[in-house]
Amino acid sequence: MDSAATAAPDRVALRGDLLDFTAEPAWGETASPAVRFRADHWLMIEGGRIAGAQPGSQPPAPGWRCEDHRGRLILPGFIDTHVHSPQIDIIASYGAELLDWLNTYTFPAEMRHADPAVAVRGAEVFLDALIAHGTTSAVVFPTVHKVSADALFAAAAARGMRLATGKVLMDRNAPDGLRDDVDQAERDCVDLIARWHGRGRLAYAVTVRFAPTSTPAQLAMAGSLCAAHPGVYMQTHVAENEAEVRWVRELFPAARSYLDVYARAGLLGPRSVLAHGVWLDDADRALLAESGAQIAHSPSSNLFLGSGLFGWRAAREAGAAVSLASDVGGGTSLSMLRTMADAYKVQAMAGERLTAWTALHAATLGAATALGLEGEIGSLEAGCTADICIWDWAAGPVAEHRMSLARELHERVFAWITLGDERNLVAAFVAGRERYRCGGMTTDGASSRAAAA
Repeated sequence: MDSAATAAPDRVALRGDLLDFTAEPAWGETASPAVRFRADHWLMIEGGRIAGAQPGSQPPAPGWRCEDHRGRLILPGFIDTHVHSPQIDIIASYGAELLDWLNTYTFPAEMRHADPAVAVRGAEVFLDALIAHGTTSAVVFPTVHKVSADALFAAAAARGMRLATGKVLMDRNAPDGLRDDVDQAERDCVDLIARWHGRGRLAYAVTVRFAPTSTPAQLAMAGSLCAAHPGVYMQTHVAENEAEVRWVRELFPAARSYLDVYARAGLLGPRSVLAHGVWLDDADRALLAESGAQIAHSPSSNLFLGSGLFGWRAAREAGAAVSLASDVGGGTSLSMLRTMADAYKVQAMAGERLTAWTALHAATLGAATALGLEGEIGSLEAGCTADICIWDWAAGPVAEHRMSLARELHERVFAWITLGDERNLVAAFVAGRERYRCGGMTTDGASSRAAAA
């Protein structure tokens, strides 16, 4: 059903199975009161925001454009809390652990983004790819080049996306063409903050590559930026790989741990996003909880680079926030479904069983809450921005057969996560505007709706 001909352009009603969360599910609980599942409901979108929901048996009043997706899932758009925009150039590159990966693949790829044309095109391709995988918000590493951050901000603004990013800081242990200096880096960051932070749905993230590529002076400068601009985020990497941890110990002998390097520089707080955190101890986890910082768990990358198994339950029991991240290109897909499936495998290797609810929460409301954005994204609650994705429960004969035999909701959602990927995505809306439909990007959805009709 499509009533576009008589509808107001900013009023859309989507009919399907609505799934989101009202709280954090308990670890290991497959029947959770935190899960809100509303089978066959209308989701009402008006002026780019969610206006409410009502049973499918109660049709919207005249003036709404109605789309009938009965038998499909409707979820909040996914939130990827750690991903590298230039690294889709090197995704699926062979045979390296973290430090070799950086030198062999990552740094050469990032050098190309000093070229404004490469930076602009790369940002556009990357953000369209995110949306085509069902991800509507992200915390992103561009490159050390100011033009790379500018291009990413501009492309996100054009798409209406919620994005946090910032020029990468690296003033040592990196090749020529990828190093900055403290004073120029500070000027670049201040200019980018003035230009982009708080503009539309954009936020600046003070972006420390990782401790080994920043001098103590640069780390201190980054901490000063966070203090001077309390609304910005901070993103970096921590304790991803054992060789990296040993290197940090050599470079910062006075610090108690890798995480303590950032704490000493004033870089830990409720708006800090630290990728990986594989090799943390109890004191580190307590520090995370005390500071309000989050770990962006990147299971696909940890498996692909052989970095280790993240202790999700230990972090949770310590009170530390955990969100999910693709970490492309160390990760092997932008799909948060594949990321969730890999997270299950990581926890299984660690002797734990990750439920579909904990995984899905960490990619939606949990990530939004950790970012302080729970009133805007990650939920189908009335008033939230309408970042919405529509999914097929199954794609292909194996998944369809498995889904036909699933007995209850958790089993169905777990099968969807395990067997699904971006091919299950039917449509994606960003701030109420259709940006993707059935295999292609759209600008206003008109052409794809006509084709569907």
